[in-house]
Amino acid sequence: MEAAGADDSLDVQGAAAAESSLPGRRQTSAKSVWTLLEEAAQMKTEGNSFYKEKNFRSAIGRYHRALLVLRSLDSEVMKSLKGFGPERPVLTPEQEALLRSTQVDCYNNLAACLLQRQNVDYARVLEYSLLVLQWRPGDVKALYRAGVATLEIGDAQTAKQYLTQASKEQPNDANVRRHLQRAEEKLKRELQKEKAMYRGMFSSSLKDDSEEEINQTNGVGEGV
Repeated sequence: MEAAGADDSLDVQGAAAAESSLPGRRQTSAKSVWTLLEEAAQMKTEGNSFYKEKNFRSAIGRYHRALLVLRSLDSEVMKSLKGFGPERPVLTPEQEALLRSTQVDCYNNLAACLLQRQNVDYARVLEYSLLVLQWRPGDVKALYRAGVATLEIGDAQTAKQYLTQASKEQPNDANVRRHLQRAEEKLKRELQKEKAMYRGMFSSSLKDDSEEEINQTNGVGEGV
């Protein structure tokens, strides 16, 4: 599905560090909330254009800049920082909806960008995909990316759950089907390996019991 690309719904390793510098931002007081929201939305749009051009580095930069602006307005983030820096304005329901929608799209597309890298940071792909699913449950692209990341990390069972959900929404998507099949095959191999291990343990136990019985028999004969 990544194939599935970067729609309006992309990480660089320094994202968290960059975003953590936001608490001290004072631009909110200098610009209106709508101006900042429009600024972030424009950065997201520019990021989408870079993604389509396969300029992932520039796309990542735009998405992070958008997230930095949005972080300065996010009530959930600022709640834990109450008392530090200037007060943030209370957003209207419409502003809150636009903030969250743009934020979710940026995280979704950051995950898409990461999957295009030669050395993929699957842990971060999963982190961003889960953020998307937290705010937008059932998002097919986030389910797919979470499934791929979880599978690569080694948790085939959870990967199967994500990919099965994505498959229900996109039953004809070849990438979803391919990775779901990979997850099922990995689970099958793990089950076979587990069965072989138990068979080996059981055979070893029977062998030990048999040898012990022979030794006891020999001991009786020697006593006579």
